[in-house]
Amino acid sequence: MLLPFALAAVAGSAGAQVAPPYRPPTVDPHRYQADQHRYEMDRLRARADQREAFARQLQLETRLNRLEIEAARQPEPLQPPPSRALRSPEEERALRESATERRRAATAGVTEIDAWLDRRAD
Repeated sequence: MLLPFALAAVAGSAGAQVAPPYRPPTVDPHRYQADQHRYEMDRLRARADQREAFARQLQLETRLNRLEIEAARQPEPLQPPPSRALRSPEEERALRESATERRRAATAGVTEIDAWLDRRAD
């Protein structure tokens, strides 16, 4: 008499322990697309960082090469200052007088401006 109840209890408990049938996980297309975009952006950023580092490396190498070339360059020999052209005393006197006249003209122009700036306000 108790045997059918015991079998029913064992069968019921055994059914409760059976795993549900396997269902593959559903893929959210929006999340999948967002993940793909994020991965692609990360990849593009990494490539941009690599290119930037490579450009900095090239700049440093270029600067080093330029410094090496400039250091290996032979210095130019010192040239003696050119000698003054020989002029006659009359030419020298004319040049001095014209320089004096230019200085007077420049001073006159400046003093006119100074006088105008220093005028009294009426």
